[in-house]
Amino acid sequence: MHEATLSDVPVDGSITIPQLTEAPYTIYRRLRAEAPVLRVPSVNRILLTKAADTKYVKDNWQKFSSDDPRTPMKRAFQAHTLMRKDGAAHKRERDAMAPAFSPRNIKGCWQEIYTRVAEEYVGRLPRGETVDLFTALAAPYAARCLTHLLGIPEATDDEMIRWSQTLIDGAGNFGNVPELYERSDKANAEMNALFDKCVERVRAAPDLSALSAMVNVDDPIETCQIYANVKIAIGGGINEPRDALLTILYGLFTNPDQLEACKADAMWTAAFEEGVRWVAPIQASSRLVTEDTEIRGHAIAMGEVVMTVQASACHDEELYDSPEDYNIFRPKTPHQAFGNGPHFCQGTHIARRMLAGIVLPMLFDRFPNMSLPDPSQVKFWGFGFRGPLSLPVTLN
Repeated sequence: MHEATLSDVPVDGSITIPQLTEAPYTIYRRLRAEAPVLRVPSVNRILLTKAADTKYVKDNWQKFSSDDPRTPMKRAFQAHTLMRKDGAAHKRERDAMAPAFSPRNIKGCWQEIYTRVAEEYVGRLPRGETVDLFTALAAPYAARCLTHLLGIPEATDDEMIRWSQTLIDGAGNFGNVPELYERSDKANAEMNALFDKCVERVRAAPDLSALSAMVNVDDPIETCQIYANVKIAIGGGINEPRDALLTILYGLFTNPDQLEACKADAMWTAAFEEGVRWVAPIQASSRLVTEDTEIRGHAIAMGEVVMTVQASACHDEELYDSPEDYNIFRPKTPHQAFGNGPHFCQGTHIARRMLAGIVLPMLFDRFPNMSLPDPSQVKFWGFGFRGPLSLPVTLN
């Protein structure tokens, strides 16, 4: 593929990665109004901040490939993962995991297991005390559920949480900090050693897990890609439900009328959908432009990399009134928090079941007067992935 020629896109060299990490939404609001197609040198990409444009790009993989050559993901995961593949190659690897995510297995297997996990983890929370739900519930609950789904229950919660964050840090290492890759290399070695043992177990005794599905088919994908698929799920499958749960709780606690309505009318699904729209756990994705094209009248050359900012798309004023507000009563409008097109998040239905169907109602059933003593203590953080860094609540 030839080098990109200069595209007809405005440039803003003042936007920094720290700014996008700390307070991206004020920046995105300005860009939607003034420069919805904008080159940002600090991230080495053309940012797209309008919902119509992000959807268009994600839906057209032939023109906008997932195989972004500048992404740190391949280095961090030590593999060319399915997240960076398109067409038949992407479908083959995605389909290899698909049986574990089927509605039949969610209802017939994972629902029961996840309910047991939730009962255990919510059950050990200390009544009457103030605890950080990030470390006390959200992260370990997401981690334990994921070990069952993936077929690696031998992994501890702490290992899963550490591996997930290490992979995320590596995949988002746009500054190429060597220490982050040293950590991801160590984590990869640990995961590979565990997966070797788990493969032996599911070969001897197949189950409904993703690992078993990939290992036991007649024509399995390559072992390195099986492992890469499991790692992709570890990278995204902990932080997404974790951050979504904390975001939903923060939204409800800071809007008491909505919390009361939610408890009275079991509006947990509405609370879930509004939470992931309000602060999308995965904020942005990259796509390689494979042919000269045009977006909003701006020429974009083959070889450029665009970044679809679904966080901004989920706040697009063309679709949502007062998008910066958490509001479970807003009219139902599709959002892009889980992406769209061929790379639509495979775990969407499981995350919805885990949170809206199981842990949220259980949490408020056990602690009906649970409260957030000091909302000002809660700090949201992250550019590629975003959520609260902590959520100290009083469990009454």
